[in-house]
Amino acid sequence: MDTLAVEQNGINAVPPEERRGRAADLFWPWAGSNLSLFGVAFGIYIVGLGLGVVPAILTGALGYVLSFALVGLVAIAETRSGVPTMTLGRAPFGYQGNKLPAVFSYVSNVGWETVLVTLAAQGGAAILGRVAPGVPPTTATAVCFAVAALVTIAVGVYGHAMIMAVQRYLTYAFVVLTVVYMILMAPRLGAALETTGGPGDWAGGVIFAMTLLGLGWVNCGADYSRYLPASTRPSSVALWTTLGGALPPMVLLVFGVLLAGGDARLAEAAGADPVGALAGALPTWFLLPYLLTAIGGFLAGAIMDIYSSGLSMLALGVPVRRHYAVLIDGVLMVLGGYYLLFVSTSFLATFQAFLAIIGVVMAAWVAVFLVDMWRCRAHGRGYDEALLRPGGRAFHWPGLVALVGGAVVGIGLISSADPNIARVVGFLMSEEMRAGTFGSANIGVVVALVLAGALYFVLTAAGRRR
Repeated sequence: MDTLAVEQNGINAVPPEERRGRAADLFWPWAGSNLSLFGVAFGIYIVGLGLGVVPAILTGALGYVLSFALVGLVAIAETRSGVPTMTLGRAPFGYQGNKLPAVFSYVSNVGWETVLVTLAAQGGAAILGRVAPGVPPTTATAVCFAVAALVTIAVGVYGHAMIMAVQRYLTYAFVVLTVVYMILMAPRLGAALETTGGPGDWAGGVIFAMTLLGLGWVNCGADYSRYLPASTRPSSVALWTTLGGALPPMVLLVFGVLLAGGDARLAEAAGADPVGALAGALPTWFLLPYLLTAIGGFLAGAIMDIYSSGLSMLALGVPVRRHYAVLIDGVLMVLGGYYLLFVSTSFLATFQAFLAIIGVVMAAWVAVFLVDMWRCRAHGRGYDEALLRPGGRAFHWPGLVALVGGAVVGIGLISSADPNIARVVGFLMSEEMRAGTFGSANIGVVVALVLAGALYFVLTAAGRRR
């Protein structure tokens, strides 16, 4: 596939003659998209649950692997069907019913690409302030934002082949620069952390890590495996997707935990502003490479989001070509980023809290999707292509009931620091539960996952017996 040619496939099945590559190629897009400096802050957040060095590393690593294993399982479906993730969702939800989760998927992708590009601009401006102190802060922010948005949109428009190539080289660069960065910061690391939490906090650490990483990517899991040959081994697809998504951020997780053990003040600052705070401890000569690492890490994730958001728009039935869908998403991203950077003073926290609600819905969605995929494989059949077309089944009520039921219960079991969002979440928790580990770990995400999967299994089994 020509890297410099704009991808022409939308949500159609990729023709067999265009399907090539190896399962190992999936390592690169997932590794690049999860190597941002947010990974350091994630380690600090898990320590905040009252876990020492070893418990924080173990629970975080387990949460990363479990959550990205779900992404890997979703990726298996597309090597056989050749269509994107949210299009294949029409099988368990119906052609029209699938529009409900597709809306949440679209909002989630556009929201996160906006947040990531905004963070890239903010971090870049903070570092430029040290590299070129004569540049006004507003100008530095505007320049970084323009560059970040342009790169994200351009790569998203070119599509799959360009993304696979760009993410591979970004991963190479990030690994080298991250190693240098860790060497420079090594004197600040330590293991002076006591474990004050009990078994509940250990469980909370695993669940919290799942919500921080893989559960945010389940609705994109198969968008990058659809170009692999149909004969590709499913186990290899799941393995390389999981390794790419979980291993690189695991290194950053360990670094964040050790930073909290060695320099508590810096760790606290990094938890709120990972780019700016961690840059403050670096020598001037490394600031420019650090700038590229910081911005590139955020953009790698934004590129994946803008590509998948375009596919989600097409799954909603919007009659545009894929690259035009990406351009529309890019306009929304620019408008949202402009608001976050130059207008709002508090909207970012509120918006991220809103995205936690979407995370619950997508956890319920992936449970239904995977149970349906397992049922197809268990009965020795693939997906009925007729279900994916306009004339197919309009609504599949077992899937919709399981999705809504799991999501409602899950939303009732998460908490939010935003006072407005807090009014509509956590309605199934007492005040004590909200204030404890149960509330802070957003366990409702996992409850939604388990409940929706169980509901769908029971409802479809009951339907077959009739």
